[in-house]
Amino acid sequence: MCCVGGVSWTEQPIHFIDFEGSAASGILEYGVATVVGGRVADAQTRLCRATGRVRAEDVAVHGIEPEAVAGRAPFSEEFELFAGLRESGPLAAHFAGVENGLIKSVWPYPRRSPDFVRAGCSVLEWGPWIDTGRLYPQIYGGLASANLGALIDAFGLQAELDAAAARWCPPERARYHAALYDALAGALLLARLAGEPSVTDVSVAWLLTKSTLDPEKRAALEQGELF
Repeated sequence: MCCVGGVSWTEQPIHFIDFEGSAASGILEYGVATVVGGRVADAQTRLCRATGRVRAEDVAVHGIEPEAVAGRAPFSEEFELFAGLRESGPLAAHFAGVENGLIKSVWPYPRRSPDFVRAGCSVLEWGPWIDTGRLYPQIYGGLASANLGALIDAFGLQAELDAAAARWCPPERARYHAALYDALAGALLLARLAGEPSVTDVSVAWLLTKSTLDPEKRAALEQGELF
């Protein structure tokens, strides 16, 4: 029987994900930063072989040259990792539509996983996602920008991000538009909400619902919270 998903979000592992790549090239790099207890507890990353053309305009953004990934295993070999992450906690991203689209282009569905809106239920979906790009403008009205770097600057997190990047990122990938660096930036934004009085004690279900802007999908999630 399903019931309301009332677990406090700070007690639940949440896996913040970022991908570099495109529909043309496939996923060239992933970064995962796990948040639990209001802190970044673990992180992992690697480069992945392209499945299509790596366009020059994309290299100009993410800095991953085709020859740098030619000998790597493809992202498709990481199903056990990402399915396991989804089983252990909800996935998160900053403006999650890109990450959701890219992961579904490789594996349309994970294994059956917990529904973090309706406790005791399970779903066959990568989402819903916790989305800091959607949460921050709702929690903090009047933000000049919801861009990842702008939020890191606005909330004074650059020194913390630098320290996290020095610990976990490959030195040459400690920059924006590198997967783990961006994942860590988003994870720190999420983690700092543990100290925000209006958000400290909310449930995972609340974060998932507020991360969903589509009216019909949000209404369905709100029904899940109620019932």
